[in-house]
Amino acid sequence: MKYHATEKIAAVLLMMLAAISYAGCSGGNGGGNAPAAARPFPQAAGDTFPQISIALFASGFSRPVHVTHAGDGSGRVFVVEKAGRIRIVRNGIVQQTPFLDISSRVLSAGGEQGLLSAAFPPGYSGKGYFYVNYSDIAGNGDTVVARYRITADPDIADPASEQVVLTVDQPFANHNGGQLAFGPDGFLYIGMGDGGSGGDPFNNGQNRSALLGKLLRLDVESNPAAPGYSIPASNPFVGNAAARGEIWALGLRNPWRFSFDRLTGDLYIADVGQNTIEEIDFQASTSTGGENYGWNVMEGSRCFLQPAGCSTSGFVQPVAEYDHSLGDCSVTGGMVYRGQEFASMQGVYFLGDFCTGTIRAVRRSDGAFSRATLLETGLAVSTFGEDEAGNLYVADFQTGNVFRISAQ
Repeated sequence: MKYHATEKIAAVLLMMLAAISYAGCSGGNGGGNAPAAARPFPQAAGDTFPQISIALFASGFSRPVHVTHAGDGSGRVFVVEKAGRIRIVRNGIVQQTPFLDISSRVLSAGGEQGLLSAAFPPGYSGKGYFYVNYSDIAGNGDTVVARYRITADPDIADPASEQVVLTVDQPFANHNGGQLAFGPDGFLYIGMGDGGSGGDPFNNGQNRSALLGKLLRLDVESNPAAPGYSIPASNPFVGNAAARGEIWALGLRNPWRFSFDRLTGDLYIADVGQNTIEEIDFQASTSTGGENYGWNVMEGSRCFLQPAGCSTSGFVQPVAEYDHSLGDCSVTGGMVYRGQEFASMQGVYFLGDFCTGTIRAVRRSDGAFSRATLLETGLAVSTFGEDEAGNLYVADFQTGNVFRISAQ
């Protein structure tokens, strides 16, 4: 049976007016925790973080939710629009014809549904196909991961070429996750939210027999001519009859955006919180998978189901978190800067908040993490992105503008 949730946090409802919010929004009132003390995400003593600014890169998009590149040397930037289109920015100019338009297949009326991301496989220039994650209108909002092929024109994909890789039933309309990314290992990683409503009523985050509330790791490249996928033999739960082999990590509420450090291969996961805590989780490149990030026993570093106290044994604690006391509501993860232009930004992981537009930073050094608040933008930060050269971008869901991040 499929259910539908209409509850959203009040701040997001007010911001988006007609109950329109982006796919990373923190929805639902699960109760449990009292308001937390203010955590202003201060800069640690002795740490030096860059002063940054943002400048308009491209405009005219409708509800942008993902910014990426193809890794093919073309210099193109791809902007995913929630309603079902992917647009190309070439040499700073937005191309009039969409790269892909599957709006007739995409359910985007719900605040957290839509075409949510795109991923280009390693060696894309010699393959001519890519992957998307969207909410299926025919499946009443179920998640679909599919492969599409380009036409003779490299700037236009064929909407009739779909090969479905994976379909996951979504019991509610929120917490869809939606991120696709190829890891340094060549496997496709998929962020899956816990299925929605509030408080994870079906306990999907901790249920190893469910794909919801997880980070999945699939082999989609061994046989791209065939539909579906295979499960990498090195996945942590392969051979475990009580767990799905697709699972790479678990205990996630709504991993709206995650990314790999292009230099180190380390993984950063921004997991949207319930009512209190927004968190950044970390997985080193040497990990063999299986990390449990705690939801719904934990919300960030706090007990959620039993606020008076709970066992944290077996859970991986976040490396950074912030609360809602200053108006923040929903973390939007970014990526680690590895471009060449701004030395002061090297190795800094950028993240933002959808409600306040605050851009924050995390830096890892010698196994320790330092944190800082960098810039108050006022944007509805729906996604970060990078181009092939490593330049960083941030998108404003409300205005449709995409900005480039620079060090001052």
